[in-house]
Amino acid sequence: MNWLDIGPIEQIPLHGARVVKTQQGCVAIFRPTDNEVFATADRCPHKGGPLSEGIVHGRSVTCPLHNWVFSLETGQAQGADDGTIETYATRIENGRIFLDVSRLKRQAA
Repeated sequence: MNWLDIGPIEQIPLHGARVVKTQQGCVAIFRPTDNEVFATADRCPHKGGPLSEGIVHGRSVTCPLHNWVFSLETGQAQGADDGTIETYATRIENGRIFLDVSRLKRQAA
């Protein structure tokens, strides 16, 4: 694994998200609870909506464009919607978030 230090967990609001720009593209980092973070692709597969601007609820995010809901754990669309988003490994160490960038693929601009 290739871990990238992306900063302190406090920089992400509780029940919120932020975008991390990597050489391979943008990754959304979500903080659904005090000590838990998830990382996914920032684009909804339906219409390309910015998931980092969506509503975080439980361990899911709702796309701000058309209300598709995705599991932050698996990337699977929920309910009647069909699709997946890429998910990436994260870890928290000494209050800092680390993102595994070894699986990131170059995203189309």
